[in-house]
Amino acid sequence: MQIGVETAKAVDQRRVFVIDDDEITRAALQFMLHDEIETHELATPEEAYEKGVDWLMPHVVMLGASFLKQRGPELVREILAKFPGVRILIVTAKADEAAAIEGLKAGAHGAVVKPLTIETVRKKVDTILGRAGGATLVQLGSL
Repeated sequence: MQIGVETAKAVDQRRVFVIDDDEITRAALQFMLHDEIETHELATPEEAYEKGVDWLMPHVVMLGASFLKQRGPELVREILAKFPGVRILIVTAKADEAAAIEGLKAGAHGAVVKPLTIETVRKKVDTILGRAGGATLVQLGSL
């Protein structure tokens, strides 16, 4: 474990699926979270649907805004239907803010805006999970 990792968070049996078509973003988010939460990198929503069955269902999905640009906000509703009770955080750059806003309107629970930092990402996930140490979710400029 790394310095600054809370043991209670590391063993609370929560799971995050990072779904992004950018391998670097997936790897960065997995690195930022893996010490405090079980984190899985997936290249497509379909991979997540295959992996997230029975005991391996995610508690949080971190969804790359590029998928919202490609598939529209109905993807958020699809993920919510496949994983009842899941919380969705959209991972977005400023340039993709419009797609992220549509995702929020469709039912996503928050957004994380790039550039990503360990502190920001962990606080957003803590907030979504209702854990101590959470922070206010990002409100995008166009809302």
